[in-house]
Amino acid sequence: MSIQTRRERERAERERLIVRAARELLETEGWDAVTTRRLAAEIEYSQPVLYGHFKGKDAIMAAVALEGFAAMAAELRAARQAVEGAGARARLAAAGEAYTAFARRRPALYDAMFTRTVDLPFATLEAPAPLWAAFDELMTAVEPIAAAGDDVGVLTETYWAGLHGLVTLLRTARLPEPTHDHRLRLLTDHFTAGAT
Repeated sequence: MSIQTRRERERAERERLIVRAARELLETEGWDAVTTRRLAAEIEYSQPVLYGHFKGKDAIMAAVALEGFAAMAAELRAARQAVEGAGARARLAAAGEAYTAFARRRPALYDAMFTRTVDLPFATLEAPAPLWAAFDELMTAVEPIAAAGDDVGVLTETYWAGLHGLVTLLRTARLPEPTHDHRLRLLTDHFTAGAT
């Protein structure tokens, strides 16, 4: 192995370590705990080393959000595969349940992905692969219910907006917890009206 290859591998490992530490702090203590000083102490590197990898806290937050999208895509894929061969309604219901379960289980990570300002391009071809992977999993669940002439991308965005709205209103106590499953069924039922 060349020295350059080893250095590149070590640099990539340091970046993973920084992002992992930021994500752990985020999920246990919230974003206020994620400071460059605290991260440097957690990973036992100096702050300049952090800045050698990321321009600042916003860039670290974007990296954490990308990990979140990759994790969400994996959970959506697993939910879809678990009901493979079932009808369109079952596939959409599985996607909705997986999406809302992810948001409820990982609220701080969900905020990094969807409610905090991050320097990531959304809804564009330049969006990073993890964003597209999560969106494509939702689109795979939505596509079978699309009517002739529907723009599947816009239909998926609309379904996603419905899921996000339910999650956000539930998490901010604007909607009562006991009827969450009923609301999710209603969303699925109305999106799949006429589908099998």
